[in-house]
Amino acid sequence: MSHATVEKPVEADAPPVTTHGTDAKGRAVTRTVLAVGFVVLVALALLLVFTTSTEESARTTIGFSLNSFFLWLGAMHPLVQIPAVLVVFGVVVGIILVLIEFAPRPGRGYFIMRLVACLVIPVLAFMLLRPYQNAVLYVVAIALLVGALLFFADFRARQGAGYLFQLVLFMAPASIMLILGLIYPAISTIFKSFFNKTGDEFVGLENYIWVFTNPVGSSSVINTIIWALLAPVISVIIGLAYAVFIDRARGEKFLKVLVFMPVAISFVGAGIIWKFMYDARQGDQIGLLNAIVTAFGGDPVQWLAIKPILNTLMLLVVFIWTQTGFAMVILSAAIKAVPIEQMEAAELDGTNAWQRFRNVTVPGIRSSLIVVLTTITIASLKVYDIVAVMTGGRDETTVLGFEMVNQQQRFQSYGHSSALAVVLFLFVLPLIVYNARSMAKQREIR
Repeated sequence: MSHATVEKPVEADAPPVTTHGTDAKGRAVTRTVLAVGFVVLVALALLLVFTTSTEESARTTIGFSLNSFFLWLGAMHPLVQIPAVLVVFGVVVGIILVLIEFAPRPGRGYFIMRLVACLVIPVLAFMLLRPYQNAVLYVVAIALLVGALLFFADFRARQGAGYLFQLVLFMAPASIMLILGLIYPAISTIFKSFFNKTGDEFVGLENYIWVFTNPVGSSSVINTIIWALLAPVISVIIGLAYAVFIDRARGEKFLKVLVFMPVAISFVGAGIIWKFMYDARQGDQIGLLNAIVTAFGGDPVQWLAIKPILNTLMLLVVFIWTQTGFAMVILSAAIKAVPIEQMEAAELDGTNAWQRFRNVTVPGIRSSLIVVLTTITIASLKVYDIVAVMTGGRDETTVLGFEMVNQQQRFQSYGHSSALAVVLFLFVLPLIVYNARSMAKQREIR
């Protein structure tokens, strides 16, 4: 009896599957090569970092660099600069898209295209930074090693050659921007916080001691804590109360717009508006508060100069005014999402309005409450504009965000400024982690 052989159809778009990384031995070889390459890469990077440049050391270019590009761009007419940037950006994006589309395909020509791209692109990218002559060897070695490791890992990928190459090209632009715009500045700031104001001498924890012992530094920390404790709580309480009372009321949309309007105003604009409200002068008062005080026979009060605490609370009012609308909109939407059946069941059980709010509404909007509280808390920890516009940090109203900029720009003290930034980061980090974990738990529940 003959047996017919049935062949499975092969999908045309399926990536080629390699066997290099499927067996245990192949995976072990791949891991070993990548680990050794990574160690060598770190060693070369350390040698590059500790290779000191002398005054005689000149920068090496390949006839073109980012610096020369920006000099060329700056010499052009302003109306031509934007089109030039768009053209260059389009060329770069086009090259990336071509590599993403064609290089991952199977075949000798595409194999060579991947190999050339892996080795040439890192070298060009590093050389565009114009390294010093005594560091060119390390720069080229690091670039070639990075490309070689990428090509090797891509060649031995279980999903098929070209898969990892395509993935890296997709992620590279965002990763580079993230490294240059966030990771590198963060590491540099932490590093500078252990040096003196000019960054020439290592001082250890002296800058952090200054933050918590110097009147200016300690005042900024205390005021920031006050902002972080009061601003989110008061904003959420007012926003939640407003959302509950106007829920399904006549003219609900109009009433919400009135409260939400301050959210559309920048902190600078809000600070200027409220500075006029607090204004005190001889004669006719333009400030609302002092107009009321003088109308009852009192003397004008310098509200923003009353220390301690009161002037800080006056600034807090401005922030709360701008954040209440945000809290109200988010919580109002969350309240409407609470199942009406739960409210009806609670009402049938004989509960009053307060009991339904406490036992049904609040648990139903718990995730939204957490998001709003943490978001406003983070914003209050980073506040700068309101303090800068209304008081300039005078009369013990400074906060970490303002004093960080003030120490760097006014006093040129990079050590103190960096230490303040690190302290601010440590205040914000737990909130970000907690917010992210809460959102992850909500996604798992759904």
